[in-house]
Amino acid sequence: MFSGKGGVGKSSLSANLGYCLSESGYRCLLMDCDLGLANLDVLLGISSEINILDLLDRQIPAERIVQPVTENLDLLPAASGVPELVEMDDDQRGLLLQQLEPIMSEYAFVILDMAAGLKPSLLTLAHAAGKRIVVLTPEPTSLTDAYAVIKVLTAQTEVRDFLVLVNQAENREEAQATFHRLDAAVAKFLGFHLTYLGMVRSDPNMGRSVAKQQALVRVAPQCPAAQDIRTLAERLLSLRTALLPELADKPVLKNL
Repeated sequence: MFSGKGGVGKSSLSANLGYCLSESGYRCLLMDCDLGLANLDVLLGISSEINILDLLDRQIPAERIVQPVTENLDLLPAASGVPELVEMDDDQRGLLLQQLEPIMSEYAFVILDMAAGLKPSLLTLAHAAGKRIVVLTPEPTSLTDAYAVIKVLTAQTEVRDFLVLVNQAENREEAQATFHRLDAAVAKFLGFHLTYLGMVRSDPNMGRSVAKQQALVRVAPQCPAAQDIRTLAERLLSLRTALLPELADKPVLKNL
């Protein structure tokens, strides 16, 4: 899950989708891919003495770094204030994927919460994902940045399949209009179409849940945004079922 700019709600959406998928009985791993500026652990109210830096520097196995959140939901925390993690070279990026591979097959879903923009380390992780979800808001700057990040990722990795999630929309019409503007730009200048995954409405309960360091779907399960997130989780479950034959022939790190 990625975007061109910060502040579009990727981390909150990642955490809440993880909760919904795990509550459906599927093992889910949240991986904080903002490698040098962690935030998923803060959002979830989790404190860990080890993180992804120890995976590389101290060769601690990934299964020891993974932190349980709830039944069926785990977190692989990133580090904070470690810029060298963001600037990893090719060998370090390859080592990271190699170290992660043993645990990936244990999960039905691995949600990669990417940092804003696309540093080389994030390009590697984005390419390794089975599917890429672009998160944007109806703001013009968010739309422009989302297009830019799709353009860069396509040029660097030749990936041409993207799911689009419009967050903080006032209503369904605004979300669909935002998607169509982005899709039209991609079709015109890059030569392919995007897939609309869905929307999450603007909801003050989201900010309150972040302040409480709890998932929105737990603290305000009936609010509009929580309902939208559950709908998105159902779509991801359906998508996974449809893609199982295709994913079975790919390396573990390409699985959804």
